[in-house]
Amino acid sequence: MGAEAAGLPSSLTIKKESPAQAPAVLGLQLSALVDHVVRVDCSLLEQIRGDRGGSQQVSIEELDGILSEINTHMLPLNDSLSPIRTIAGGSVANTIRGLAVGFRVSSGIIGACGDDNQGRLFVENMGFNGVDLSRLRTKKGHTAQCACLVDEDGNRTMRPCLSNAVKLQANEFRREDFKGSKWLVVRYAHQNLEIIKAAIKIAKQEDVCISMDLASFEMVRDFRSQLVELLETGNIDLCFANEDEARELISGDENSDPELALNFLASHCKWAVVTLASKGCIAKHGKKVVRVGATSQANLVDATGAGDLFASGFLYGLVKDLSLEDCCELGACSGGSVIRDLGGEVRPENWQWMYKQLKAKGLDLPKF
Repeated sequence: MGAEAAGLPSSLTIKKESPAQAPAVLGLQLSALVDHVVRVDCSLLEQIRGDRGGSQQVSIEELDGILSEINTHMLPLNDSLSPIRTIAGGSVANTIRGLAVGFRVSSGIIGACGDDNQGRLFVENMGFNGVDLSRLRTKKGHTAQCACLVDEDGNRTMRPCLSNAVKLQANEFRREDFKGSKWLVVRYAHQNLEIIKAAIKIAKQEDVCISMDLASFEMVRDFRSQLVELLETGNIDLCFANEDEARELISGDENSDPELALNFLASHCKWAVVTLASKGCIAKHGKKVVRVGATSQANLVDATGAGDLFASGFLYGLVKDLSLEDCCELGACSGGSVIRDLGGEVRPENWQWMYKQLKAKGLDLPKF
């Protein structure tokens, strides 16, 4: 699978021209990544190592083994669409693409992609959706890939392969990459922590706010002390955690109160958000705490990208200087739009569904 499967010619080149103005929101994705999203039966999930429902890195041999088993374990969708999608992926890319195409916020990516078919697919998909790619470096080598395995209940298990992928290094950052932007979106990753810190340092020198999500419950569980150290710097302005990550952040007890994690994050960040799947979210800014329910009628097909698109909506609200409650409502509607189909990219009909939800709630609609 790869670029050819999506009908993308291997000789395609994309012009990455610099826009007149800096993007309002930048995403730091050190390695561009392509998702292979597929609905599978439980027997495949039982065969692969690691916790079901989480995200754990695998070798290229393990990834190839998983992808080779997909046709045997694939579940059909209820409509005529393909039960598998190969698209530009990664949490940061999902958020940035959502901001660009769904909310019309000028957005860009800082990172590197390989000169292979997956790299060309990443560039084509993100560029088509209006993402500024002038800060995306092309390097000789491979682009990262991820198997996104979705069970019959819509829950996803992620197995990314980053070991042989090209990556942007700390010495490649330039101050002009960050100058003029309002937000930098990052994802906590222990293996890239020093590079992420270098980007945050430069961004802060340019008065750019930092938004971070906690990646996965495994990442929080296994590298909690380093995460807390990063939070204690005070450089993270906005932090997102889902309920599993929140649990690992506080105690690891599945019965722990997510509000404890919210208060912990808010003690270090200006804005803190804990998403609670079908129960909505809780958020805190200063002393204000809000609780917002999940959007109704958001029929779950695949939870891939739900938190990423929640972040798109929430950041849109912050860019527009909206209230904390409105930011949460925007996040809930945006997150609800992506779970209605397979993969972390919202289809046009589901953006229209989201706009109807926003209008019904009296929320600020993007200007087209």
